[in-house]
Amino acid sequence: MSTPFGVYVHVPFCAHRCDYCAFATYADRDHLMQDYVNAVVEEIRWSVDEGQPEATSVFFGGGTPSRLSPEQLLAMLHEIPRASDCEVTVECNPEDASVERLVAYRAGGVTRMSFGVQSTQPAVLADLGRRHGTMAHAEVSRAVHEAGFATWNMDLIIGSRAETIDDVQRTLDDLLNLDFPPPHISCYALTPEPATPLGRDPSRHPDEDETADAYELVSRVLETNGYEWEEISNWAKPGHECRHNHVYWDQGDYVGFGSAAHSHQHGRRYWNVRTPERYLAMVEAGERPLGGEERLDLSTQHFERDSLALRTRRGVPVEAFDSLEEIAHLVHVENGTVTLAPEGRLLANQVIVRLRSSE
Repeated sequence: MSTPFGVYVHVPFCAHRCDYCAFATYADRDHLMQDYVNAVVEEIRWSVDEGQPEATSVFFGGGTPSRLSPEQLLAMLHEIPRASDCEVTVECNPEDASVERLVAYRAGGVTRMSFGVQSTQPAVLADLGRRHGTMAHAEVSRAVHEAGFATWNMDLIIGSRAETIDDVQRTLDDLLNLDFPPPHISCYALTPEPATPLGRDPSRHPDEDETADAYELVSRVLETNGYEWEEISNWAKPGHECRHNHVYWDQGDYVGFGSAAHSHQHGRRYWNVRTPERYLAMVEAGERPLGGEERLDLSTQHFERDSLALRTRRGVPVEAFDSLEEIAHLVHVENGTVTLAPEGRLLANQVIVRLRSSE
């Protein structure tokens, strides 16, 4: 079995920027697409020439990777040295999920798809600034099945002020009652980032208690239906976990390509310049597009290791804490291992700050 090594490719193009999005994405840069693909290919080749390991997982994120043609995306994928059993995931907008596109991905080496459905309820989608229709989940499910993908996921977002607890239940029912339900479901709490339309409007900020109720419902329903809790925001049927996620959660090594992409290798964290224009200019000039870096000392590495592990079902040894007295209601302790209780998952930071290595 190869040592896990991840590759992330950032695709910064979007058809439309959602109201909650603070990622390095752009809705007015499509004219840069081919030049961007060429630059990423060049950056990958530099890394390969320096001895980059074979990838055990590759993840195309963004932005919207499905804004590119399948040929453009696969041109980048084919430059990446991969292990024989490499997992390759592509994020795709529901409105882009044609059978033809998915078949082309699968024929080109993609093994897993990820779709940002967010909700199936019209008022919630409108409040989030999402463009896809309310039956997108059903269309996506049929297309994925027809294209022959064995594993894939749908993402949900909870916390919109337009969303009731009944809306959350209806969304879960819609996904679980599909002929081919997603075997992996992620659910993220809406976060009002400062520079976004959502962040600038306090009246639209999520209510913490309502978000907690929604999260508890999601957790209970998914686990009742055979999904195992993996990490604060992720549940999967056995065998359908996203291996690339575990590279991050296990503090593994990975390299990122493209504008704003982050990397981590042997305690060194580094990242590329944020804007696609600057990224292109630097690569075309033969210059590494490094935006910044930091080296983590052993104490920081150990704290981050435990912080990440605590977010997952793997948990941490009880010795990682001096005392659990103040957080006993937020955790489970079994066989010397501390994991987050369901009521503690949205309050994980209150547990993490009590890790011994944080002192």
